[in-house]
Amino acid sequence: MSEAIDWAQDMEARLLEAALPHASHLGWSQRTLLAGARAVGLSPAEAELLLPNGPRDLAALMAARHDRLALARLAEIDAAALKIRERIRAGVMARCDVAMQEEAATRRWIGFLALPAHVPLALRLSWASADGLWRWAGDTATDENHYTKRALLAEILASTLAIRLTVDGRAAATHLDSRIGAVMAFERWKAGLKPADMAARLAARLGRARYGAA
Repeated sequence: MSEAIDWAQDMEARLLEAALPHASHLGWSQRTLLAGARAVGLSPAEAELLLPNGPRDLAALMAARHDRLALARLAEIDAAALKIRERIRAGVMARCDVAMQEEAATRRWIGFLALPAHVPLALRLSWASADGLWRWAGDTATDENHYTKRALLAEILASTLAIRLTVDGRAAATHLDSRIGAVMAFERWKAGLKPADMAARLAARLGRARYGAA
């Protein structure tokens, strides 16, 4: 059983790697997935068995890939030596830097996630990214603060990446620095938080990035 799991994980990674170059001109689509599958020797039927949700599964693989790469970078930093504000900044910047290394694919990935039908997936992926960054930063909250922190950081991560894609790194860094204050004051922020707020904010940021607006 473990061999089958190892094979599937290895093939998923290989398929994603092979599909990424096609995303810039084929979009984040079934065509991109199948192009990647052909490159690694998988038939369409085999690709469907491996990724039954098609491009949605491929999008999740890319998010997980970027999360792993960002955390690998952050592992070289002594988080305990930094103030929490500095940890948050380092985490978001690392995650954005990794995404920008595959800028063309990231742009098409965001366009895919910005579609209304895919916003719930975007929320789950952004939450997972924020969770990984908070854990690296040493967050151990288990009460409602656990969820509040991740909701806020997910929106900050999405907005910072959107500005990085549509403007430049300097503007993204300035935006991030201004938003970190919100993380530090999350108790006040959460008092006005409504369940739909995170989805609305994330969808707005994805849409702006998709259509080239900051």
